[in-house]
Amino acid sequence: MVSNQIAKKEIPVALEIPAVKPGEKVTKHLAYSLLFDKNSHQARWVAYELTEEETKKSFERSDKFTADPLINCNTSFQADYSKSGYDRGHLAPAADMSWCDQAVRESFYYSNMSPQLPAFNRGIWKKLETKVREWAIENKVLYVVTGPVLETGLPCIGPDHISVPKYYYKVLLDYTEPQYKAIGFLLFNEGSTRELDVFAVAIDSVEKITGLDFFPLLPDSLETQLESECNFTDWDNINPS
Repeated sequence: MVSNQIAKKEIPVALEIPAVKPGEKVTKHLAYSLLFDKNSHQARWVAYELTEEETKKSFERSDKFTADPLINCNTSFQADYSKSGYDRGHLAPAADMSWCDQAVRESFYYSNMSPQLPAFNRGIWKKLETKVREWAIENKVLYVVTGPVLETGLPCIGPDHISVPKYYYKVLLDYTEPQYKAIGFLLFNEGSTRELDVFAVAIDSVEKITGLDFFPLLPDSLETQLESECNFTDWDNINPS
């Protein structure tokens, strides 16, 4: 956790968006943005701001998986998951989008899906998603980036050859006064009964394995300090009893 010794400044627009390389196109939906990877047929990252108000459920999940109208290359489809043994795992969870009918419907775009083992998707990953919402309530607003770790040589499923990641990550930034903090999580795509703190890592570690640059709009000195630390004790009740 870092004390705020910086003069109060306006929060940069799209603080959650990772650094984008030349030629990369960010797709923006109402409640989240993503960078689609056409080789693996899924998002490299999904990013969004989650406020305390947005954790209040106003609309039910649609459970209607559809193509993303803003993606002009092949995403996955139902045929890719059918009898594969994998869930259509949300990157931006529907429960984080249930404050708005359009947002929750867009969370079911196939561009927001990635192949996850059921024990992972419905277990430790869901547990982390729930904890993120609790922290958004506690801290008033969080900046969230989440996605698969995409590597060469991954196994594939379905007629479209959707890559099956071995790992998933989630990085969080609390950029509210009086103190700033950040944390990363790196999890195997498998079921686990272990506590969440086991998977907590410095954001620098996630950047190294993914090749991404998170929260580039932060002041350089603050970004360096926040991303080099893994102080999970700063995050209340990371392992609830």
